[in-house]
Parts: sequence; structure tokens; C-alpha cells
Amino acid sequence: MFIRIHPRHLPLAGTLAAACLFSPLACLAQDAPARAVPELPDNYQWLEDVNGPRAMDWVKAENARSAKVLEADPRFAEFQAEGLAILESKDKLAFPGFHNGTIYNTWQDADHVRGILRRTSLADYLTAQPHWETILDYDALAKADNEKWVQRGMNCLYPSDNLCLAGLSAGGEDASTEREFDLKAGKFVSSGFVLPKGKQRVSWVDKDTLLVAREWGPGTLTKSGYPFVVKQWKRGEPLEQAKEIFRGNESDGGYGVSPVVLDDAQGHKATLIIRPLNTFEFELSLVTANGVKLLKLPRKANLAGLLDGQLIVTLNEDWTPADKTASFIQGSVVSLDLKAIERDPAHLKPTAVFTPTAQEFAQGVSITRNHLILTTLEHVQGRAYGYTRDKKGGWARKKLAVPDNQTVGIVSTNEADDQFFLILTGFLTPSSLELGDAATGQLKLAKTLPSEFDASKDIVEQLEATSTDGTKVPYFVVHRKDIKYDGSNPTLLNAYGGFQVSMTPSYSGVMGKLWLEHGGVFVLANIRGGGEFGPAWHDAGLKTHRQRIYDDFAAVGKDLVARKITSPQHLGIMGGSNGGLLMGVEFNQHPDLWHAVVIQVPLLDMLGFEHIAAGASWIGEYGSVSVPAEREFLASISPYNNLDKKADYPEPLIFTTTKDDRVGPVHARKFAARMEEYGKPFFYDEIIEGGHAAGANLKEQAGTYATTYIYLTRKLAD
Repeated sequence: MFIRIHPRHLPLAGTLAAACLFSPLACLAQDAPARAVPELPDNYQWLEDVNGPRAMDWVKAENARSAKVLEADPRFAEFQAEGLAILESKDKLAFPGFHNGTIYNTWQDADHVRGILRRTSLADYLTAQPHWETILDYDALAKADNEKWVQRGMNCLYPSDNLCLAGLSAGGEDASTEREFDLKAGKFVSSGFVLPKGKQRVSWVDKDTLLVAREWGPGTLTKSGYPFVVKQWKRGEPLEQAKEIFRGNESDGGYGVSPVVLDDAQGHKATLIIRPLNTFEFELSLVTANGVKLLKLPRKANLAGLLDGQLIVTLNEDWTPADKTASFIQGSVVSLDLKAIERDPAHLKPTAVFTPTAQEFAQGVSITRNHLILTTLEHVQGRAYGYTRDKKGGWARKKLAVPDNQTVGIVSTNEADDQFFLILTGFLTPSSLELGDAATGQLKLAKTLPSEFDASKDIVEQLEATSTDGTKVPYFVVHRKDIKYDGSNPTLLNAYGGFQVSMTPSYSGVMGKLWLEHGGVFVLANIRGGGEFGPAWHDAGLKTHRQRIYDDFAAVGKDLVARKITSPQHLGIMGGSNGGLLMGVEFNQHPDLWHAVVIQVPLLDMLGFEHIAAGASWIGEYGSVSVPAEREFLASISPYNNLDKKADYPEPLIFTTTKDDRVGPVHARKFAARMEEYGKPFFYDEIIEGGHAAGANLKEQAGTYATTYIYLTRKLAD
């Protein structure tokens, strides 16, 4: 909750050779040649003026046209009310964040629309009705500042329990304002540190010193709009007098350079700079008294933390260190001795913590005072372990007792002792929080979410489809126990397929209430591009290999039809962000396979994405139009560029937000405008706030969900 290192897409990748683990045919298959697409003039660049009056007039008109249908549905008000009741419920889980042994929580409900930051003791938190103390009221702050603030967490000095930077976003944008806040006193620090609005990365060095990456003037942002210069800023001096300590390059990719200061309970401290070269490759440097020193790590590696003087790193490519005494496969978690790194950053000697198998891959890593907590997926089944460093420098593992058929995630860990919280969740199992002790490996139930919908009639299955190249693609199906296999079941298929993001079972009261309770079937596909089977599963769909991802998804859709779970007339699909791109491609490539398509905060103009919002930061995933072969492929799959006047498309629902400064609303607008030009029907919903999400507050989110499920019900069930 409180330590924000650097938000970004998960930069995980690996070698395609490892895909042989999943299907020998995948190693032999050749990608189909890119389809030649005549490039049309881009007549809708005027919609790229995000807040321009002409563009906003168009948005308002399209919103009104769609609302006349969807919001006028007699079920809309009921759906919205039911969704809001779940989102605002006072019985929902209050997710705990440890900070110096105290529990903090950010909470939203009907009385706290923008939310409050509150705290209590661990003992009190474990009671049925904790006694919370409000520390910061975001609704009151928004009113006082006349700004629609969305909280972006607290970034606090270690190990102090008071000095923090409060992140505040106007309307949900990625750009934030940072203000110094005294956590103990519960108020902003008079004449404290204040960083004006920007896409910035900040770390505390000590109580009077920050490391800051932000825009420092012309020529200090990458082409994707993120900072590449880090400066040291001392308390009391003007921001413009901060001293530069590191400079990347304007051509750097990813989400910008990040300063990171790590401390452990044993008194070790590491100040590092993470420089993204592209979406998935990074340089990691150590800041020393003698300057910034580059560590000789593989470029596809993630920093996970510091424990007992050991830097913990996740590898996303095979690595043989300089001394060649050992080799480590992609997906491994390793430790590096900090003192040895400081002496010789070019000759690193890692020790294996975790080594993946053909079926089990690391997902999350976090650190307590003396131990390391690791979660994995074993054939998309959640697992959890505690690791302890022994006297010889090795790592002993203890498996934690978590149930099968649930997703396991790390909620928070306590660096003041060895306690931690895990979340257990599944499609039909209300989420629960387990309090763990890393020293003993014991878990005990702390909190359970009350049932938010009637799941008594439903079951979950895990099935497989066969993709075009023979690869087996697993997927989950949630359906009624007495389902009729006659093709008549309204079915919603969801996936993501990118950035090594794993799609796993989770409990959604809104989806359950508005879809499953009404007899709908829900499907989650583990297609390539994700992280369910490690870096290779992701790498198999990078850049010009991306058609495999789209073939995987279509294969799941066809398998659902072949099993007579559903039929094209009753099959809908939904995805957001990179998943929105997936929806756009499937909309074009298989228009006869779906009857409803929900395209959320999407990328759709893949010939222009590099100059839209933060698009240039994702060329490591998608490729670049500056590379002829990659441009040819992007042209062949770009949803905006492949719309066909003669095609018979389903009527989609296109959703975005004006305040999305990550992907931006431009893709959705231009796609919809070309649909309109071609006389194709569509629904359009663009809300102002929310950033890259469903809404900036619970009421906005409830409206978005109601619109979505009314659309799906009308298309697939009526």
C-alpha cells in the first residue's frame, strides 16, 4: 500500500524456445504472412484534440445517442442500484496495508465517495467491527481544493511512521501531484515537499532528501511522455535547484526512469536507478558515493526487494553470469549480496531462490522482516511459499497451506515483524484474507467477504481449446450446474493476452449479481501473451508473432460453440486496454463468431499508437511502424485500419474516459467515427473522469457496469 516503486505494465518476457514445453507444434509452426491492407487517409485526427470543443461535441452527441437506448432500458436503474450497493457495501473487505505494525486502509462507500485513509491496530483490525481512525478525508480535501482528487496512495520514509508523500490525481490521470503528509499527525506538512502535477517517480533518501524523476524542462521527457532525468532534491531549496544524479535518453521506452531506495530490517540500504530501455528491457544501476554504477544484470529482469543484505531479482530471460559457474533459466528468482555488488557490480554471483518448472511459475514476491513470501501459478492454480536464508547463504522453502482452485495473492507484508496477509479468491468463493506468520509458516483466517450473489446453482470447470498451431489453451468456465448443452446459453468470454499479465479466477460481486444470477455463463481464457505459464507464454505472442494470441482467443470461442455451451448468437466478448485491442482484432477477424463485443479503454489505431498518449512506451510489446516488417504486421491487425465497409459486424459497445492519459480516448473515438462513416451500428460511452479505469469513484463505476451488463443482456439473453 505504501511503497510505490514504479507503476508500469509487467515487463516480463522470455525465449520462444520454451514454448515447446506447452506444445511441440508451437515450435514448428510458422506465422502466417501479414495480410496486405490498403492504408486509408486518417480523416479523424481532429478527435485527437482530447479536450477540443469539436471533439467534445462529438463525444456528447454519441453518449446521448447511446444512453437513449441503454439507460432507457427498464432494467438499467435496477442494475445500477445493485452494482452500487455491492461497491458501497460496508461489509466488503477492508484491505490491510502494514506500516510499522499498524494497519492502514483506503476506504470508499456512500459516505466517502472519493475515499478516506484510515488506520487501526492489528488486534483491532482482526475483530468483527474495527475502530478506525480517519487520517485523511479525500472528499473534504477535494472540496477545499476545488479539485476532483483521486487518491494515489502514500509513499513513506522508512522506517519512520510519519513522513509520507500523498499522491493526488486530478480525475484519475496517471499524472499526479505529490504533497508531504505527516501520517502520525494526520495532516499535511506546513512548507513541506510539494511536487506539482506530472508523471513522476519519487523515493525518500532521508527525511530531508528526495530522489525525483519528472519533467525538468524542455527535452527531459521521453517520446512517450515519461521522465528520464533523476535529481536529488533537498528540503528547503527550490525545485529548480535540485542536483542531477542520473540521465537516461529521450529514446528510452517504458514508463520512465525510476529512483528506488530499498531498506531492510537488518540495516542495509540500497539506492538504485531503474532505466527502461524499452517495454521489457531495463538497466539497473546502484547509486554509490563514487557515482552511479551499472549492474551487469540481464536486461529482462525485475527488482523485487532487499532482505538481509540480499537484493532480490526476478529473471525474465536465461542468464549465465560472467564467472560462468552457474546458469539460471528465465522465470527464476535470485538473490545478490549487496556488499559484493558494491565492490564489483560487473561480476555478479547470484544464488537461486526459486527455479520454475514446466508447470509452475513465479507471480508475486514480497518481503517481511526476516523472510521472503512468494506466490506462484501451477497450471493456473495458486500456490504460496515462505523462504528463509540459511547460514550458508542458501534459501530454504516452506510451502504454505492454501486451498486448490483459488487464486493466491500477497496483499501486504510487515517489515516490522514477519506477519503478512494473503488474499484467496475464486469465481464462486467470496474473497478471504489470511494472516500469515513467515517464521512458522502458519496461516489463519482473518476476514471473509460475505456472499454478494447466489452462487449455489453454479460450478467452475477448467477446459482446453486447441489453437491454430496445435497449442493447448486452458480456460475457465463458470456456469449453472444444470446447464443445457444446446447452444442457447448467454456467454461472456474475457481475456487480456499481453504484457505477461496473468488472468486468474477472482470473485466479482458485480459480475455475479448482474450476469451469473441471470443465467449467464462467464469464461476466462489463459491465452498466450499472458504470464500464466511464465515468460515463454508471453514471448510467444510478441510483436509480429501476435497473431498467435488472437488465434488462441478465437479457438476458445470456437471450442465453446463446438461443446454447445453457447453459439455465435449468444456469445459475447469483453476486454480492456491491451484486452481492448484484442477485442478490436477479434471484431474484425471473426465478426460472425460473436454477437456482442465490449471494447474498453482500448488501443485500436496500431499504425498511430506510438504518438497517442503513452503509446511509444509499448513498442517492446507491439513493435514499431518504423520497422518495415513490424509496420506490415501492425497494418494487418490494426482494428481501426481494417474496418471493412462491406463487412457485417456485430453492434459493439465502445467505452473510454476523457481523463485516460495512458492509452487515451483517441483510439475509441476514431474507431467509432469510422464505424459511423461506414454506416455500422455501435454504442459509445465516454465518461470524463476515471483515468484508465471504469470511473473515478464508486458511483461512476456502477454506472459503467450497469451500461455494460444491460448491453450484454440485450444482445445475448433477450
